[in-house]
Amino acid sequence: MVPKIEWAALVGAAESLGHRSDLPSELIPDYEKNEDFLRKVHHVLMEVEVIEGTLKCPDTGREFPITKGIPNMLLSEDET
Repeated sequence: MVPKIEWAALVGAAESLGHRSDLPSELIPDYEKNEDFLRKVHHVLMEVEVIEGTLKCPDTGREFPITKGIPNMLLSEDET
């Protein structure tokens, strides 16, 4: 699964949430054998939850609210 991750995006998202937890800027070689690295990746991918906040589209700048951990990505009537 790790090779399929867009690494720079993951690191940026983790940093913006305050959960970078020493993730390297680039994927390390032989990551499969590095248990500490795998634990950090697991934490960021599986244990960090956004309960309240927003998701911002990098292309349009539109913000989607997150309420009680659920993002609302529905378009308003004037956007359809």
